[in-house]
Amino acid sequence: MTEPLRWITAPWKASQQWLRKAASARSVPTLVPIRELSARHRDRIRAHLLKLDPSDRYLRFGYAANDEQVKRYADNLDFDRDDIFGIFNRRLELIAMAHLAYTDLAHHSNCAEFGVSVLKTARGMGLGTRLFARAVLHSRNQGVEMMFIHALSENTAMLKIARNAGARVQRDGTESEAYLQLPAAGLDTHVSELWDNQVAEVDYQLKKQAKQFWSILADVQEIRQDVREGRHKSAQ
Repeated sequence: MTEPLRWITAPWKASQQWLRKAASARSVPTLVPIRELSARHRDRIRAHLLKLDPSDRYLRFGYAANDEQVKRYADNLDFDRDDIFGIFNRRLELIAMAHLAYTDLAHHSNCAEFGVSVLKTARGMGLGTRLFARAVLHSRNQGVEMMFIHALSENTAMLKIARNAGARVQRDGTESEAYLQLPAAGLDTHVSELWDNQVAEVDYQLKKQAKQFWSILADVQEIRQDVREGRHKSAQ
């Protein structure tokens, strides 16, 4: 009777070692569904990145990216080669996303580079750490052995996430490189990712239905208001 229980608890146990308690007074959600994004989410990705202020863009891209450069980055994302993960709020706005980039070079096929961005309104909830944990889990299942993080040395939040996960960080002036050796995948990591994908899909569909419901309700209320105003004018 212990085998079914092991399958149920395996996803939770597999991800715990990568998560750290967020050092913030804000309440941290117990469950944060993280959805794997595809090309049909490109507009939401573009909108998310454009909401980053100049300082956040500088930390994310390593230079002061303007709107056109941000749009070009979003338009050139290769969803067939790379993996993109995102966290949505109740209004289906993309509030945090991670880019797991792979190389076409054969001798680096077992490596991946991680980048993340979180809107200011969603800071302090550990979303960057959770996205990193999700990317690590996926990378292990894809046979990745080494994850890299290239960041500006002043991007302390990103480097802290890497250090907390056990990465080795090397600083070279204004830039830093973090290297995380990943253990081989196992049954628990595959079950965990399957579970995460199912939870994220259900969460996204529920939020989508809720948004559609409130949109329809708003239209109905607008029609009712127009009818009331029409009756009021007719009575005058």
